[in-house]
Amino acid sequence: MQDWVNLINSYVWSPALIYLCLGVGVYFSIRTRFMQLRLIRDMFSLLFDGKASSEGVSSFQALSMTLSGRVGIGNIAGVATAIAFGGPGAMFWMWMMAFLGASTSYVECTLGQIYKQRIDGQFRGGPAYYIEHGLKMRWYAIAFALATILGCGLLLPGMQANGIASGLSNGFGIPPETTAFGVVLVLATIIFGGVKRIARVAEVVVPFMALGYILMALVIIALNIHLLPEVITLIVSSALSFHAGFGAMIGLAIMWGVKRGVYSNEAGQGSGPHAAAAAEVSHPAKQGIVQAFAVYIDTLIVCSATAFMILITGKFNVVDPNKEGGFLFNGLPDIAAGTGYTQSAVESVFPGFGAMFVGVALLFFAFTTIIAYYYIAESNVTYLLQKRRGSGTALFLLKCMLLTTVVYGAVRTSDLAWGLGDIGVGMMAWLNIIAILLLQKPALIALKDYEAQKAQGLDPTFDPVKLGIADADFWVTSETAQPAEADKRK
Repeated sequence: MQDWVNLINSYVWSPALIYLCLGVGVYFSIRTRFMQLRLIRDMFSLLFDGKASSEGVSSFQALSMTLSGRVGIGNIAGVATAIAFGGPGAMFWMWMMAFLGASTSYVECTLGQIYKQRIDGQFRGGPAYYIEHGLKMRWYAIAFALATILGCGLLLPGMQANGIASGLSNGFGIPPETTAFGVVLVLATIIFGGVKRIARVAEVVVPFMALGYILMALVIIALNIHLLPEVITLIVSSALSFHAGFGAMIGLAIMWGVKRGVYSNEAGQGSGPHAAAAAEVSHPAKQGIVQAFAVYIDTLIVCSATAFMILITGKFNVVDPNKEGGFLFNGLPDIAAGTGYTQSAVESVFPGFGAMFVGVALLFFAFTTIIAYYYIAESNVTYLLQKRRGSGTALFLLKCMLLTTVVYGAVRTSDLAWGLGDIGVGMMAWLNIIAILLLQKPALIALKDYEAQKAQGLDPTFDPVKLGIADADFWVTSETAQPAEADKRK
């Protein structure tokens, strides 16, 4: 099975997708006039702008739900894997992917808000919704929905579960089977409780887990502060082919940096718009700007924390691409790329505690990501079966499928789990990036309208009729629409 997975990945993650991800980030940065730099102040001020309602969640809850999906095993094991196969320079390209991807995230998440729907008393949205209502391509929307249900409901959760099992096994000696049972038990309690329970869990757990992990990284960096300039130089020089040892790896650095960057921060993947659409805000651009900030938190802060801990302690390996079984740098003999790098790094500074700390951090990171995956898959099942009989049964089967995948992933090899997860990410990215390139105009109009209203000293509200955006039905009938225009549509 591993051979088949590798073969599929060679097509899904061909150089075309790598450069498409980078290219679309550059393109949207230019089209939005680098909103990821100009609107940093707004990113902070809008965090607590929206308020939760009986139908939607607050801006901060939506951000937390998004981060629960973004901040996961990719921030710990994914960074280590990128360094192992792409060299330290892979981190530089993860940074570039975050900077460029913030504009991509704005576009897709704003589209998620513009074309969201009210279904069974809850806000629902995402690529399937904006593909159907914005592009008028129902077949394409169905294809994305099916790919997302497959990716988030079946392929990706196993990778996160495998990371949890690996972390707890290395840190505490807990058998994977025991971990699988415990995770499934708690996970079932949450996902059977609905989107509001998911939002409440994410709102509490995500800030707590991220802050604790970042503080640990800062302590380790502070204790080795004299090595920090050397580490930064190593990252930049190896990324740009200036380093003698890793200079020939620039192609691999780009590939692994972008690949793991997309997996970690999910910009362009199409997962972020689902949580963004659930937010109760007065203007779609508001949540798009907040979601752009989520990319920074994930990669520039959390992923960087992992990279600096690994590199500053020398606890990593870099595989020699020209010699099977050989290493260009072998700081951790006999330890496979992944969670073990980070655990060894923290353990070297805090013996007897470091491996356990990373194991617990990984438990929180990956567990909340699995919750986010369920919500994303549920949103797409709801899209396919909205107002049809049998939707309740379909959601029940989805829950059972995801829980089964978690058990399977926890006890399987990490190579297989990561390979399946990469297929899931790649499928979604291909379909979503093409869609937002075709449907970029409404998101750009929304940004211009938001900034124009801000310049007038107003709290921006959204009127799609006035802006010439068709089929944004929620905004026409909701209280946020201009009353006169809403009356005309009625």
